[in-house]
Amino acid sequence: MKYRYTKFIGDELDDLDLEDLVAKLSDLLLSSGFGSPYEMDDAERTMQALHDAILDALFGGGVLPEETLERLLGDPADADQADARSRLEELIQQIIDRMTEEGYITTPPDLGAERERRQGRAGDGPDTAQLTKFEVTDKALDFLGYRALRDLLGSLGKSSYGRHDTREQATGVETTGAPKPYEFGDTLNLDAASTLLNAVQREARKARERTQHEHVASSTSISTEHPAPSTQHPARSTQQAAPRRINVTHEDLMVVQGEYQSSCATVLMLDCSHSMILYGEDRFTPAKRVALALAQLIKTQYPGDALKVVLFHDSAEEIPLAELGRVRVGPYYTNTREGLRLARRILDRQRKDMRQIIMITDGKPSALTQPDGRIYKNAFGLDPFIVAETCAEVAACRKGGIMINTFMLARDYDLVSFVRRVAEISKGKAYFTTPYTLGQYVLMDYMDKKTKTIH
Repeated sequence: MKYRYTKFIGDELDDLDLEDLVAKLSDLLLSSGFGSPYEMDDAERTMQALHDAILDALFGGGVLPEETLERLLGDPADADQADARSRLEELIQQIIDRMTEEGYITTPPDLGAERERRQGRAGDGPDTAQLTKFEVTDKALDFLGYRALRDLLGSLGKSSYGRHDTREQATGVETTGAPKPYEFGDTLNLDAASTLLNAVQREARKARERTQHEHVASSTSISTEHPAPSTQHPARSTQQAAPRRINVTHEDLMVVQGEYQSSCATVLMLDCSHSMILYGEDRFTPAKRVALALAQLIKTQYPGDALKVVLFHDSAEEIPLAELGRVRVGPYYTNTREGLRLARRILDRQRKDMRQIIMITDGKPSALTQPDGRIYKNAFGLDPFIVAETCAEVAACRKGGIMINTFMLARDYDLVSFVRRVAEISKGKAYFTTPYTLGQYVLMDYMDKKTKTIH
């Protein structure tokens, strides 16, 4: 019996980092309608779109080593390129199957193709497999939020953050600094060792002063007369001495200082009007990526905080955080007041130290919900009626102790003036940024809250 040995070259997928590939497909997995701004459907989430995105990642994203690609495709000078193309298509299909097995995407069953196959009419029509839609799973969205958070924190130059550590020194929270003398108004969180040490030192100081005073007095009496001999035995004096007590007074008290860690309730308001994907720039996908990173940050570093998401367009609605990555823009106007009103109702139910609204938008308020439920719309300029009603709602948020931080993705003069007015009324902040720096501003603002020092 003869044996033939061949060189083991392994599987092409052995060199593939699936998590790196999923991260490079984030623009597709978090698509917001930018690829088809005039078609409000799921045309971007077909298997053909996924196939093309994986192909671009293989050749332009560096997810596979060049040696693997050369081994897969062979020499371009060879005449047989059909075989190389076939191997490439097979590899892409294997990647899609692996993404499905790992739980990053799901594909609904293609009942139409199966029906045609059973009826013997398969291949007569278009390739329905390429038109099949895929859905992004919660695992993929959670992973994309983690990668976005890691990338954003890396760009900030910091690797980890604790809870909302501020520069406030407050007693009775978490010991981080040296103890301080107790003052009226401090939490009576005593540092026992420092308090007793102060009492002992105070009594020892008084004992020394008393001894010095008695020594001076005895020296004066010795100079005038002889001292009477002591009739008490030293040992008997020691046995009859009372046990020493430490008398603690108000001036001895020392309290623990600590970093004040607050809890925060946040409503993230996302503008999903049609302008977020117009003018040649996708602004909604970066906003969703920032929201996922913020959710990941709260879940891992600030477990006591609360985060809710509100979409505002012609009206406003609260959505579950798990559905954020699947949201798309629509042919909507911008009803900022209704979004603020819904966010205020949500925050009124929260019992947190801080309550805030993070509003991400690129356009002016152009819609308003009237008392009878009808939507008043005006997209031409800043409508004075809409602006006045929106500012009134901002003032109501301020009265309720809610701060509004606005992240504006546009630089029009009128819009800048409006956003600054909102920040002035709500005592919040206004950031004029771009989709590329939005995440850094949002995370920095969230993690750097208060600066007042409490003594």
